[in-house]
Amino acid sequence: MAANHLYLIDGSGYIFRAYHRLPPLTNRHGQPAGAVYGFTTMLWKLVEELNAADGPTHLAVILDASSHTFRNDMYDQYKAHRPPPPEDLVPQFPLIRTATRAFSLPCIEEEGLEADDIIACYTTAALAEGWRVTIVSSDKDLMQLIDAEDRVDLFDTMNNRRLGREHVREKFGVEPEQLGDVLALMGDSVDNVPGVPGVGPKTASELIKTYGTLEAVLAAAPEIKKPKLSQSLIDHADNARLSRELVRLVCDRALPEPLEALAMKGIPEEPLREFLTEQGFRSLLGKLGGVEAAAAMPTRVEDEPPFVHKEYETVTTEADLDRWIAAGFAAGVVAVDTETDALDCISAGLVGVSLAHASGKACYIPIAHGAAGGDLLSEKPAQLALDLVMAKLKPLLEDPAVLKIGQNLKYDLIMFRRHGVDIAPYDDTMLLSYDLDAGLGGHGMDDLAKRHLDHACIEFKAVCGTGKAQISFDQVPLDRATEYAAEDADVTLRLWKRLKPRLTREAASRVYELVDRPLVPVVAEMERAGILVDRAELHKLSTEFGEAIIKLEARVHEAAGGPFPIGSPKQLGEVLFDRLGLTGGRKGKSGVYSTDVTELERLAAEGIEVARLVLDWRQLTKLKSTYTDALQEEINTTTGRVHTCFSLAVAQTGRLSSTDPNLQNIPIRTEEGRRIREAFVAPPGHVLLSADYSQIELRLAAHMADVPQLREAFAAGTDIHNLTAEELFGEVNRDTRGKAKTINFAILYGISSWGLAGRLGVDRGEAQAIIDRYFDRFPGVKNYIAATINEVREKGFVTTLFGRKTHLPGIKGKTVGERQSAERQAINAPIQGTCADIIKRAMVRMPAALMEAGLSGTRMLLQVHDELVFEVPDAEVETAKATIRAVMANAAEPHVSLSVPLGVEIGTGLSWGAAH
Repeated sequence: MAANHLYLIDGSGYIFRAYHRLPPLTNRHGQPAGAVYGFTTMLWKLVEELNAADGPTHLAVILDASSHTFRNDMYDQYKAHRPPPPEDLVPQFPLIRTATRAFSLPCIEEEGLEADDIIACYTTAALAEGWRVTIVSSDKDLMQLIDAEDRVDLFDTMNNRRLGREHVREKFGVEPEQLGDVLALMGDSVDNVPGVPGVGPKTASELIKTYGTLEAVLAAAPEIKKPKLSQSLIDHADNARLSRELVRLVCDRALPEPLEALAMKGIPEEPLREFLTEQGFRSLLGKLGGVEAAAAMPTRVEDEPPFVHKEYETVTTEADLDRWIAAGFAAGVVAVDTETDALDCISAGLVGVSLAHASGKACYIPIAHGAAGGDLLSEKPAQLALDLVMAKLKPLLEDPAVLKIGQNLKYDLIMFRRHGVDIAPYDDTMLLSYDLDAGLGGHGMDDLAKRHLDHACIEFKAVCGTGKAQISFDQVPLDRATEYAAEDADVTLRLWKRLKPRLTREAASRVYELVDRPLVPVVAEMERAGILVDRAELHKLSTEFGEAIIKLEARVHEAAGGPFPIGSPKQLGEVLFDRLGLTGGRKGKSGVYSTDVTELERLAAEGIEVARLVLDWRQLTKLKSTYTDALQEEINTTTGRVHTCFSLAVAQTGRLSSTDPNLQNIPIRTEEGRRIREAFVAPPGHVLLSADYSQIELRLAAHMADVPQLREAFAAGTDIHNLTAEELFGEVNRDTRGKAKTINFAILYGISSWGLAGRLGVDRGEAQAIIDRYFDRFPGVKNYIAATINEVREKGFVTTLFGRKTHLPGIKGKTVGERQSAERQAINAPIQGTCADIIKRAMVRMPAALMEAGLSGTRMLLQVHDELVFEVPDAEVETAKATIRAVMANAAEPHVSLSVPLGVEIGTGLSWGAAH
């Protein structure tokens, strides 16, 4: 007879996984129930899968009875830094216990003990009886229980893997029996186990491998050759011994329930059915077989109908369209999406519109479908006329009592505006996701559907094909087009139900309501306006750049000792480090020398002419291909303008990004970049006006880091780089001011001494001395950096003054490099993100301000980093300057009050270049 096999489920881990996995759902009584639903689903899945495979003979769910245990009596700071559980999770704890018992499974907890201790007691008792034990958890503390005979393992359900002795060796470098000593040395910031300062996992592992036990390490501390480590072990020996007791699992307490009481006896249906009915978990009840009871329940967010594409409706008659519009009015909320025959919303034709007013209730209204697959001999399908559809949809889409939901609504807003329809009010699920989860994944529909709905959307290529065989959407058969298009509206509505309730709970309402959501129509109008470009000037520049590139190639070949393809990194590396024998070359995994910009700049700084010439060649070829050549192709044949696309949810810090074409990366300080800007021109009777925030990041740093000298300097209009040069070097000249400027910005990006040394051309020691001197003169900056790093380590994200979150999961990365990179991003993200929020606020308020000032001819065209570009009639220039300056200078108010003024520099000219 096979040995008994006991499974012990770490219920606390399950609870928090369930809570964070699902949105804030409610049961049919309106009580918070997201964690309950997730816990129930996960537990059911686990029990089913275990019974179908190597199932347990005995099983129990182990929970924490309370937050206070004997460890708190031993050390009053134990877990002192842990935040209390979320308010909406607390009332779910009793329901989770009820859920466990509804499965007729033992639910065990004990006052004064943690769940880990109870698991340890049951494991010890089971082993004494000759049983096998599997602990359903991946908690490192529980890995101490893995025994020498491999009768105990852990089951990591997140990654569907078993963890045994080999895993402990790989992860910690020691045997499970030694793990407690390693944990004691390294401590645990989450549980506030002190450990020994300066001893991390790697050092702790090496010490235990060398000396065997914690006590042996402490005894040998005076002889350890590393002075800092030796002294730390001596000074903190008592903390190490205390930590060893804190991480030691209790194994010898009396069992709350005897082992035999944990025997698996199946899951009787009635208690479970009663619980599921009481909670209103329709899909789980249906899974149990209670179809009739499930059907009688009101549908809630946590239990929506499945996606059934064949049930989506194709609307081809006026009566059916009226019925769907009436349903939208009745629901008070409707998801809307457009389908077009091209990606460019300025020139694309509208092919159809999809609507959804409830989950699973969606339709597609075809407008301009031709014969399927472009078959000239086939007839066009029956469909409604564009003007009729727009006339009927207009009252619904413009009704202030009906909320419209879109995913990347800016695109659809532009399409509808071209046909006389202004969508309002609205929510955008892409922006909801962006303001809630920036840094945690993509915000496109496919990503969101997979992440929040566990649903794979129909791919565009599945309906339109790829490559030469690809067709435009107006050639897709209506049945297939309906499935694809209606699904978009259905998914959008379901996403909104999950994301919108999180705004308040997760403190994202302010940035969404005040910054990002109202920006959508403003940016849409900027894209529609476009900017006039002089094609002849671009052609002239392309010719000149082409001639200059040929000359540069000849000089590169001469300096390199012969011709070679300059655009090939492999051959360039061979020329530099093999043919010319230059030193310092480094090869990657592929065996190819690195010739990236950092490497070439290093060589150029050493006086290597060929490196400098290649840098010039790369810059010029990029400008020619990316701008002077490509922009000519981007000019809209109807408007004569270039219409860039501003992406609202790409940059992690909140900045807008520009694509198709990208107008934000034209070099600012080079002559070539200035000449490219000269090709962006004003129409006759107008000028282009450039309004640029002056040193906004440094101003915000002065405010956010509370640096009195910098605040006073900005208030007085003092040159901030001169001030820094005086503080750091004792004198102001061209050299010290240049260094001060580099330092001012580098510090805000969390630069290391190595990085600063490279920027300034000094050794690392001098660079570190400069950093130390900077922090000594401006201690507020040092305090800000320390506080920000602590915040991101604790929360996993940092926030701007408007509450925008930037999540940085790399702070928990496995490598030092990942964690340091996240720290550098964290230092700058609140400052750069607040800059983004402020210029967005200025853009949001600009249209109304221009209208109020009577500036009917002034249009905002571009946003490039900290700059806004306007097209202004000659007669409106002076009024426009004053109005735009006032809006930008006061953009943060009244929601954020700054202790420094926001400086705005304004220039005008017949071209963008001249306006700078």
